[in-house]
Amino acid sequence: MRPCLFPATRTIGIAIAVTLLAGCATFSNDGGFGTVSTAASERLGKDAVLIKTDEDRSAVANRTRELLSAPLNMDAAVQIALLNNRGLQASYSELGIDEADLVQVGRLPNPGFSFSRTHGGDDLSISRTFTLGMLRVLTMPLTTRIESRRFEQTRLLAANAMLEVAADARRAYLRAVAATQSAAYAEQVKDAAEASAELAWRMQQAGNFSKLDYAREQAFYAGAIAQVARVQQQSVSAREKLTRVMGLWGSQAHYALPERLPDLPATRPELRDLETFAMQNRLDIQASKLQTQSVASSLGLSKATRFINVLDVGYQNNFTTSDGREQGYEISVEIPVFDWGSAKVARAEAIYMQSANRVAQTAINARSEVREAYSAYVSDYDLAKHYRDEVVPLRKTISDELLLRYNGMLASVFELLADSRDQIGAVNSAIDALKDYWLAQADLQQALGGRLPVATNATPLASTTQTASSTESEGQ
Repeated sequence: MRPCLFPATRTIGIAIAVTLLAGCATFSNDGGFGTVSTAASERLGKDAVLIKTDEDRSAVANRTRELLSAPLNMDAAVQIALLNNRGLQASYSELGIDEADLVQVGRLPNPGFSFSRTHGGDDLSISRTFTLGMLRVLTMPLTTRIESRRFEQTRLLAANAMLEVAADARRAYLRAVAATQSAAYAEQVKDAAEASAELAWRMQQAGNFSKLDYAREQAFYAGAIAQVARVQQQSVSAREKLTRVMGLWGSQAHYALPERLPDLPATRPELRDLETFAMQNRLDIQASKLQTQSVASSLGLSKATRFINVLDVGYQNNFTTSDGREQGYEISVEIPVFDWGSAKVARAEAIYMQSANRVAQTAINARSEVREAYSAYVSDYDLAKHYRDEVVPLRKTISDELLLRYNGMLASVFELLADSRDQIGAVNSAIDALKDYWLAQADLQQALGGRLPVATNATPLASTTQTASSTESEGQ
């Protein structure tokens, strides 16, 4: 497909015009990263960066060092992940690739020039031809619109990848803190079991304790040792997953985590019209819609060019010693004798239907994910609240009453130890319930497009696990 240039006297002027027109298609200042940066700021309250230079790396290292200087909280973990996750940086490279494609289709094709010189006998023949791709020029406005939509889709997908990394960082952080808390509690249980086993051995040596009761205390101590080993490995695994998400290594991996999970809110916010909110805010849905629009435009281009795949127009300037100078032009058109473009159109139509159905499926999945996430959010909050308001206070009441009886010499030390063992299940369940609630909130936030609707009726309260831990300590 090549339209020609014109007579030689106008060649320089045409070349200059082509150069100026080609210069109109340029790269943007931010490389399309503004969409990602805006999404991070508005939806997460965080900074997203595209690392290109040594100065960028130095700034990220300094910011990371500052965030790691204090015990890590969830916001800091998310921010560190957005700064250092290399997989996220790799996904940002798609922006540069697609913007290059957009700039490429927005530039005129380079002109072609052919030259031949032949000599036969006394006859000298010189031929000069200038050409330019005409069909590409004619379709340039439509192809530019198609690539613009694709580039916008890539920007949305890059922003969505950023939100997914932020959600992964939240989940990894919650699991790491919960595992750390469980490991610390398991260590307390092991110490109590060791003291109980030591006391049982002394009493058994003095003949005041049966062999059966002594074996029970020893068995509980042995089980506590095994549980400590298990939860410590779980804690290491959860911490390493958090480290990977945050993109840390070397000395950076020696960060400090808090001792317990965040507090359970006093009340659960009532969130309404979540499906509508998700449809308006989820970036993957917006990207799918743009993809379908791009495919629809591509289908229109396929139909418009189904009969003409090649259109070459060329200007010729020839010279022979016998006939002198000859000037003219040539037009080259592909004749649709065997291929009328029906296969190309059918393929484009099939791709469009595929894209349309994927958009519909994405929306259906999104609505279902929102309903599922909200159900878990509600039920996990109610369960954590049940442990906070019912189970843990009851265990504390039992422990207090038993301690009064022990002080009045109406209960033995082994009854106190047995009550302490009974508290283990309640405390572990309380930790798990609180962890599940915060994970459910993170899942709901991601299902809604990275943020929850504004709600103001949730205030912090003393955590379930804090009350549970104090109850367990008093019981011992």
